[in-house]
Amino acid sequence: MRSDRAKKGLERAGARALIHACGITREQLDKPFIGIANSFSDLVPGHIGMRRLQRAVELGIAAGGGVPLNFGVPAICDGVAMGHLGMFYSLPSRELIADIVESMALAHALDGLVLLTDCDKITPGMLMAAGRLDIPAIVVTAGPMMSGRYEGRRLSLVRDTFEAIGRAQAGEITEDDVAALEIEACPGQGSCQGLYTANTMACVTEAMGMSLAGSATALAGSAKRERFAYDSGERIMELVNHDITTRQIITESSVRNAIRIDMAMGGSTNTCLHIPAIAHEAGVDIELEVFDQISQATPQICSLRPGGEYMMEDLDWAGGIPAVLSVLSDMLDDNPTVSGKSIKEIAAEGRVVDNDVIRSVDKAYAPEGGIAVLRGNLCSDGAVIKQSAVSEKMRTFRGQAACFDREEAAMASILADEIADGSWIIIRYEGPQGGPGMREGLNPTAALAGMGKAETVGLLTDGRFSGGTRGLCIGHISPEAAAGGLLALVQDGDEIEVNLDERRLELLVEEGELERRRADWQPPEPKIKTGWLARYAKNVTSAASGAVME
Repeated sequence: MRSDRAKKGLERAGARALIHACGITREQLDKPFIGIANSFSDLVPGHIGMRRLQRAVELGIAAGGGVPLNFGVPAICDGVAMGHLGMFYSLPSRELIADIVESMALAHALDGLVLLTDCDKITPGMLMAAGRLDIPAIVVTAGPMMSGRYEGRRLSLVRDTFEAIGRAQAGEITEDDVAALEIEACPGQGSCQGLYTANTMACVTEAMGMSLAGSATALAGSAKRERFAYDSGERIMELVNHDITTRQIITESSVRNAIRIDMAMGGSTNTCLHIPAIAHEAGVDIELEVFDQISQATPQICSLRPGGEYMMEDLDWAGGIPAVLSVLSDMLDDNPTVSGKSIKEIAAEGRVVDNDVIRSVDKAYAPEGGIAVLRGNLCSDGAVIKQSAVSEKMRTFRGQAACFDREEAAMASILADEIADGSWIIIRYEGPQGGPGMREGLNPTAALAGMGKAETVGLLTDGRFSGGTRGLCIGHISPEAAAGGLLALVQDGDEIEVNLDERRLELLVEEGELERRRADWQPPEPKIKTGWLARYAKNVTSAASGAVME
């Protein structure tokens, strides 16, 4: 056992004394030590129910013959951190989480890991650690939140709170309505109800084979969710006993399957950061262009919020990820999973219960997947858009730039209704290096949608978006402005053209003029000069490569 190096031999007497001080018996020293990387938090709705899941995991591990050992992992709620200093820390926390799990697993010589997670950066951070460590590991997500209810209609976080700000600003609803929506939109524990980043990553994790079949969509707080936690505790013991390690599961095939499911469901653009980062840690090379290649060959068979009207509860009742896999079975690469079954076996067992929530290929919502990767002089290394959340009339768009060097300035201008129809809002110096930390820009995108401008105004940024963003919102522009990318040279009034069908994004300014501007350009002073974010800014790579740390 890997843990023997920390607990066996005469020279480990001192270590054993400390282990016994934790309540572990002599008999337990002969059993595998299983770490539970537990991201429980009172601060994050997706994580507040994890104590019960932790208990179920512990019981499963013990039943399987192991010793469950909990340790803590941080969790940031992007919705709470949004729009202020806190969002600088969100994406970088992914690296912290990976480093913490690695540190604990190696320092305490753990034989296996159960990764108890749910929200946006926590799940990919855990998976990055698993790929880096290459020891037996299994992911347990805490599940999606139920929809809210108000005046007879279903509610979800983004559309009914963040977008409500714009609707109130436009005079469509009152501040009393907003207050009522705040109370009712999020009824309890779980990750936000639509196919935003947290739930996208849960679905991607299941499709990648790193969690049990059906577990991504089981609702938070349900007995079904607790049973998955218990079964995962038992299953990690089988993985340990047979030394089935993470890199046997996370392969090029499983990564491609994960991307295909993401495209078929219309998931979050943040997967274009997280999947390459996970693959990188597992020794798999995946270029950004692969997302677009798979997207163009994959029909979109689900339409969940923000782009559609269905929610995660509907997807679960319709058959969950096994049902989605069953529709796409012929497009999948076979690959082992932590369940002991191959992905094709799971697909063969999947059953679609609702043919509108999960459509057949011939009746797909769209002929292509949810994400498109754009190229052009403005994004020579690529840019990303959730095309499934863009109206047909905005798939080609030409407009004039209104430039802002940080999100707060753009937000103030949007709420003051200063952005003319036919404009491009440019928000720059928000990339991995320039942010630092590539803040999520849900506030401005939701305000635009709430004010009814999703079909008249576009938004471009080297930052990123919430999975809840809809409209013509293009992010991850690389190279970023802080690194001298062309985005830094855009001026108010410049014309920019996008054609999603051609995957093209162009700044329509003559090259001679751009050369004159570049000669005058100076890199901006770092926004944050102290603390670990200053170190992060110096070492983080481009969004085009997953914003991993060098």
